[in-house]
Amino acid sequence: MDAAPIVFVVDDDASMRRSLGRLLRTAGLESKSFASAQAFLDEELPDRPACLLLDVKMPGLSGLELQEELRRCRPSLAIVFLTGHGDVPMTARAMKTGAVDFLQKPFSCSDLMDAIHRALDQGRRVREFELGRASLEKRLATLTKREREVFTLVVTGVPNKQVADRLGTVEKTIKVHRARVMEKMQAKSLADLVYIAERLGMVVGGA
Repeated sequence: MDAAPIVFVVDDDASMRRSLGRLLRTAGLESKSFASAQAFLDEELPDRPACLLLDVKMPGLSGLELQEELRRCRPSLAIVFLTGHGDVPMTARAMKTGAVDFLQKPFSCSDLMDAIHRALDQGRRVREFELGRASLEKRLATLTKREREVFTLVVTGVPNKQVADRLGTVEKTIKVHRARVMEKMQAKSLADLVYIAERLGMVVGGA
């Protein structure tokens, strides 16, 4: 079973961190607070479902700058922005970059909890996708160079005979390689193999 979720809070206002911590405990959610974006980045985060309540304007690294950094290193971490200084361009930038919500202080507890649950749900979906892709990448790594070449050609719709011609071998050999690719990638059909290729970001289409 998946571990219990945790809510991270990044806000330079100590009273706000305490208030959010009490609210989250009351809601039965574990939380951990940070006084700055850099302190959060320096933390080794647990591998479990999570979301982030993030203040926009803070000394040093801003909330929006932290969001940009997390897109690269922790894309499954869904963000709910909290701010007392919001404006339309700021909100639009945050939402365009993937924020779940942008709440203006003071906000209602119900609005905040709704946003947190949506963020946790989104984070779970992204996390499941990432874990699934990691599993596929491990399978891909077991293919030999020739099996990977066959894989790439087969999922673009190239028939076995043409694959053999392109790789300078015979169709019988290609059938053997193809069977091994199917086995190693745990694909039950060509359609499965194409889906796996799409999940891995391989080019699929006309050859």
